[in-house]
Amino acid sequence: MSRQLVALGLLLLVSASAAAVCRDSVVLVHGNAASPSSWENTVDALLADGYGQQDIFTPDWGLSSCPACNNHNGSEETPVRTAINTAISQSCTGKIDVIGHSMGVTLAAQQIDKLAASAYVDTFVGIAGAMRGLWSCGVYPYNVWNSTCGYYGLSVQSPFLDGLYGIPLGDKVYSIKSYIDQIVCSSGTCTVGGIHSSRIWNEDASFTYSLGHFGLQSDTVTKQISLIQ
Repeated sequence: MSRQLVALGLLLLVSASAAAVCRDSVVLVHGNAASPSSWENTVDALLADGYGQQDIFTPDWGLSSCPACNNHNGSEETPVRTAINTAISQSCTGKIDVIGHSMGVTLAAQQIDKLAASAYVDTFVGIAGAMRGLWSCGVYPYNVWNSTCGYYGLSVQSPFLDGLYGIPLGDKVYSIKSYIDQIVCSSGTCTVGGIHSSRIWNEDASFTYSLGHFGLQSDTVTKQISLIQ
């Protein structure tokens, strides 16, 4: 066999291998006052599953020192918007998967809407989000006691949440929730209008675990990975 044929065979083999490991870029959006390190379990699982570090985006947003200062308007938006844009531009499939936790769910949803990027999102997973608001934040504009609960925050019927409702988020949409979530259910009820606040409109499925707010992020990794494959 000639050297040219051997070289061609190796090139085809390498090309086939590269195609086999082509994955959607993944954007992981942490919750209020958390950090990218909160996704450690998910990142480790993605890497073990064959994703490259270059396929994973973990934007760091908000003030960790002042949770009550953070909302969905201004500087909090920029890192998430940049991550989604970059993930789309670098994805070898042309698609991305987005997983958010807590306030990261609503922030990611907002940026998908603002970027008109839902057509590029293969799977959107919301973990312990407050898509319908938090009773602990009051009903807008009453008992709105900080920025996180204000106009651009998570009070029930806030203008921000009302404007977000119903927007398309991706080809497939899932929620992961709990009825013992100490944030979403802190008022004693997890539902708004009879629907769990972590559930997402037009979702394909919702999964319930007996875990707390942070355990839903760290201890559902197997489910998270299975949903984006």
